[in-house]
Amino acid sequence: MKFSSFYSKIITFILALGLSGCASIPGHIIVAPDIMVTPVISHHNKQAQFDVVDMRTASHIVQIMREGDASTLVSTQEKLESTIRNSLSKHWKKQDLIINNGAINTINILIEKAIINVTQETMKYRAQTEIVLKVTINNGSQTLTNTFSNSGNSNGPLRADMAVLERNFNQRLANLLQQILVNEKINDFLK
Repeated sequence: MKFSSFYSKIITFILALGLSGCASIPGHIIVAPDIMVTPVISHHNKQAQFDVVDMRTASHIVQIMREGDASTLVSTQEKLESTIRNSLSKHWKKQDLIINNGAINTINILIEKAIINVTQETMKYRAQTEIVLKVTINNGSQTLTNTFSNSGNSNGPLRADMAVLERNFNQRLANLLQQILVNEKINDFLK
């Protein structure tokens, strides 16, 4: 009795492992950084032009590499530059900054890096996430440039879970956007 029970458990485990290997990878991830609280800063009577440009050579966010196979690429559901633009605009409006295409102040954000590199092995994975945003502000007489970056590594057993990768990426991006919103040099530089 114990002998057949042992084999049935092993067979069940092997089937579960095999089926998890066949699970499909989603066609996109959802990037939705959640900035919990808008920093208490007032840009009363200040206006700025605002644009976000994606400088990356490829638009995917996730790159899954398996030995002997072509890489699997996963892009965002919405363009990353639109997500960043909408998120920052929303919070700057709460800080009374008026986004106006005719303003003297210009804020340009360049997405230099935004990638999750996953190395998938048979029984484990390793993920490296890196996000780099370059913020350039011109107030009509001077230019200020700051680079904000966030990176980290994670690993785990079996396959990389896309939901976990998505959550970690969103947390890292939200952290960067929060740093931009509270940056004293940026806030003081706007006229």
